[in-house]
Amino acid sequence: MDVRFPIGSLQVPENVTVESIQGWLQEIESYVIKLRETVNSLSDEELSKTYREGSWTVRQLVHHIADSQLNMYQRLKLTLTDENPTVPAFNEEKWAVQPDTKLPIESSIKMLEGLNERIVALGYSLTEAQLERTFTHQVNGEVTVAKKFAKLAWHEEHHLAHIKIALSN
Repeated sequence: MDVRFPIGSLQVPENVTVESIQGWLQEIESYVIKLRETVNSLSDEELSKTYREGSWTVRQLVHHIADSQLNMYQRLKLTLTDENPTVPAFNEEKWAVQPDTKLPIESSIKMLEGLNERIVALGYSLTEAQLERTFTHQVNGEVTVAKKFAKLAWHEEHHLAHIKIALSN
């Protein structure tokens, strides 16, 4: 197993349907419970563990998951309200070392709880036409709403796997 991609790389079906989205939404909806079960009672020492040499710590991963969901949620809202907006990339490495990442992880878990609740509510209301709406990412090019929902679900599970690997080391 490649620890950089413990659940494999993001795979998006060629034909994403409302049913595909609903499956991802169920994953997103239950995610915070799984994350809390994994990290709730960790010591500072455990929060400082990494899944491979040079990787982010468990603490940084938890904060990153919330930061990333925030950025992806904003991109979704822009895509549903503007015509093919151009969205900036965010420098994940620089975000991971900002002073707010020293806060207790509960601050990011709470943020993630609210974000995921809104993402799920938004997702369940989407039409087939809205799934095809696009935004242009400064680095990755054109992305559909459908692909973004696949990434929202995959990205959380991807980093939960990293956290579990770190805690088993």
